[in-house]
Amino acid sequence: MAHTADVITELTAHHREMDETFDIIERAVPAAERQTAAERLTVELVRHTVAAEEHLFPTVREVLPDGDLIADREIADHARMEKILRDLDGLDADGPDFDRLVAALRAEVTAHVWDEEENLFPRLRESLPQEALTRLGEDVRRTKTPPGTPRTGPGSGDRPRPPYPHHHWA
Repeated sequence: MAHTADVITELTAHHREMDETFDIIERAVPAAERQTAAERLTVELVRHTVAAEEHLFPTVREVLPDGDLIADREIADHARMEKILRDLDGLDADGPDFDRLVAALRAEVTAHVWDEEENLFPRLRESLPQEALTRLGEDVRRTKTPPGTPRTGPGSGDRPRPPYPHHHWA
C-alpha cells in the first residue's frame, strides 16, 4: 500500500504554500504580480478553510475533550481572515490600504498556523491512529483539489469515505 500524507502533513503543506505566497506578495514588483499573488492567496485560504471546516473540525469536536471550544476558536480565526480577504478584494496592489491589509492578514494567518502546528496537531497525533490521520489527509487533499483538476497519485481514487461524524478510528 502506498503511503499518503496524513491530515497534519497536508495542512502543514498548505501553511507553507501560504507563507510562500505571502513572501511573493511582499517582494513582487510590478503591482500586477502582487495582485495575482494576492488572488492566489485568497484561493489558497478559502480552500484551506473549507478543507478544515469540512474534515478537520468535525474530528476535533469528536475526539478531543475540549474539541468544541477548539473548533469554535479555529472557525472564529477563519472568520477574521475572511473579513480581511473581503476588505482586500478588488483593491489595487498600488493602493494605500493593500499593504496594510496584507500585513494584517499575514499576522492573523501566522498566529493561526502557529496555534495549529504547536497545539492542535500534536494533540491530534496523540489522539488518533495513523490510519485515521491518513484518511483525513486524503479527504483534505480531495477538498483542496479544484474541480476539473486531474487527480493523480496515491489517495486520488474515488474511494467512498465514511460520513461525518460517524468515523471509525480504530
